[in-house]
Amino acid sequence: MLTQIYEISSPEEARVISAIGVDHVGILVGNGEFPREQPVAAAATIAAAIAPPAKFSALFLTADTGLVEAWARALRPAIIHLGASPDLLGPAATAALKRALPGCAIMRSVPVSDEASLAIARSYDGIADWLLLDSHRPQDRQIGALGVTHDWRISRRIVEAVGVPVILAGGLGPGNVAEAIQAVRPAGVDSKTRTDQDGSHAKDIERVRRFHAAARAAVA
Repeated sequence: MLTQIYEISSPEEARVISAIGVDHVGILVGNGEFPREQPVAAAATIAAAIAPPAKFSALFLTADTGLVEAWARALRPAIIHLGASPDLLGPAATAALKRALPGCAIMRSVPVSDEASLAIARSYDGIADWLLLDSHRPQDRQIGALGVTHDWRISRRIVEAVGVPVILAGGLGPGNVAEAIQAVRPAGVDSKTRTDQDGSHAKDIERVRRFHAAARAAVA
């Protein structure tokens, strides 16, 4: 069971979380359009501390594919994670980025809310290398980082309907990740809010350790 942790904000966090064995270490990258985005230079410094075999996943919330391409060329992440709402960045634009950046895997966030989520997920099947299923508010321009779960029954149907690996996100932490894995059967699980320190966006390393251990134990 693959584990993925966001939002890493310092080289020390990157080093420690890599050492725990987390597979994908996620950094939110941008120019300040969205809260907590790391500028490219800061993201590069953090990413340099990620120790293999952990992989650097760069999360971009902007729908401006020109910016995403430029920043990805500068950072050279293993994974380009596109988190813009699908009405702002659709399958055609995602496919164009994939052609422009052939050395990077593409992860596409999919908002899970109702039956329409299945059609959205299918529209990226064969384009994205990974789908990430996350909670979403209709008014948001980005997907996720809400710290709440969604309907796992819909997520399970998406896992069964697409041919690409799926990572489950949305309100997952040490206490519920095993239940989520049993309900959805994803290829991986993601945590941001519930592995943060209380009242902070800095990572709680012990919570990360417990999340990773619980995810692995759930399929042992």
